[in-house]
Amino acid sequence: MIDCIVVGSGLAGISFCEELRKNGKTFMVFDNDSQVSTNIAGGLYNPVILKRFTPVWKAEEQLDTALPFYAALESLLGEKFDHKIPVYRRFTSVEEQNNWFVAGDKPGLSPFIETSVHHFELPGVEAPFGYGRVLQTGRVDTEALQKAYVSYLQDTGCFRQESFQYDRLQVMNDRVIYDGIEASRVIFCEGFGMKKNPFFDYLPLNGTKGELLIIEAPELELDFVLKSSVFLIPLGERRYKVGATYKWKDKTNIPTEESRMELLTKLQSFFKGPYEVIDHVAGIRPTVADRRPLVGQHPEFSRLYCLNGLGSRGVMIAPFAAKQLYQSMYGQQEIVPEMDVERYRSKYQSTVSG
Repeated sequence: MIDCIVVGSGLAGISFCEELRKNGKTFMVFDNDSQVSTNIAGGLYNPVILKRFTPVWKAEEQLDTALPFYAALESLLGEKFDHKIPVYRRFTSVEEQNNWFVAGDKPGLSPFIETSVHHFELPGVEAPFGYGRVLQTGRVDTEALQKAYVSYLQDTGCFRQESFQYDRLQVMNDRVIYDGIEASRVIFCEGFGMKKNPFFDYLPLNGTKGELLIIEAPELELDFVLKSSVFLIPLGERRYKVGATYKWKDKTNIPTEESRMELLTKLQSFFKGPYEVIDHVAGIRPTVADRRPLVGQHPEFSRLYCLNGLGSRGVMIAPFAAKQLYQSMYGQQEIVPEMDVERYRSKYQSTVSG
């Protein structure tokens, strides 16, 4: 019997598998490539919400877990994934400058905000009010990370590329059985695919469609992430990710002309240089109404667990949430209440009784 079956190999699944591996646990991963949010993600970790100059929830704890986590993965897999890169916020008014200075004096933000205004010239970019620099930022190449980690799992015999069939899962008091595999627990890390999971479909996983463009700008050479009405994330060779959109109704992974035009309009509001669109991608972020992850044990089936709802900041929060879940499962500490699925127990009970 193995310790865990893990369903999903995105950031959530990878993070939890690493907790298992580091602690000597045995596991098998199932994934059918249906969820692409990890592949297309911008990959930024940024502790400041740059629209309102407020701190990301538990930013310090998240970074304290995430940075060693990615360093360990680089050592394990022999590749570079975590690229330290500053983020500069383009100011649009004197009022924004003043708000930046005020934010930099707040306890939860002072480690992450450089309280000065930077002025420099960028080809095609107008910035009369300058820029503010965010500290402790970077970009994780999530596509390369997922590809390398799945390859590692395949080499170690811990990966099955197939859809998980819920109706073939037998849940018992002391174990679960799936396709002849006996395990102590199942952890569902399916992203938006959890909407089809009959065990956890009571949870309010909304899903938000995000679209990104990849452009080539021959006259622009950034060595930092530029945030204005959209992010410009350098990929090398003067190529950039431009994003992202937030759509709540469309739940497909198909890029749309409407979002393309929205991104181009926002880009052109501050960047006047030449560029060419070379790709356009879309995916569904696993978002939750209260903007907190969905982590914890099923209210009825104690062998089933959920690690989901990482939203648009999966790079930062996935290692933190995975560690919380692992430590809870093995009796080391309780999950932070704000992200424990226990907060939706009454929703489950009403679903069952209804």
